[in-house]
Amino acid sequence: MGNGTSIGRVRGLGSAHHGAHHWLVQRFTAIGNLVLMVFLLASLALLPAYDHASMTKWIAQPLVATAMALLVISVFWHARLGLQVLIEDYIHTSGNKFAMIALLNLAVIGGASFGLFSIARLALGGAF
Repeated sequence: MGNGTSIGRVRGLGSAHHGAHHWLVQRFTAIGNLVLMVFLLASLALLPAYDHASMTKWIAQPLVATAMALLVISVFWHARLGLQVLIEDYIHTSGNKFAMIALLNLAVIGGASFGLFSIARLALGGAF
């Protein structure tokens, strides 16, 4: 039962035999981003002041720090998935495609690591 048959189309298997996995993961990260952003914006709106002390105390709360860390991971993962599709669709030379995806992965890992380190440093009060 190849890709051209009715059952192949129903199963959603394309030529790469992945189906809709990439598409679904991008949608799940988009939903996660939306939920976490709503939580964080509502949490910020309820703060009495926006000075440094209030913000440091706010992000030191375990729930807020965890939500921020999850948001950083989800946003960078979502961005990586979307940019990977753009690279795969619009860069046709295999060497250039490989180099761009490698650079994308390095940028995403670097950005997410910096974000997580910053959150941990603020949440732990500059302990490291």
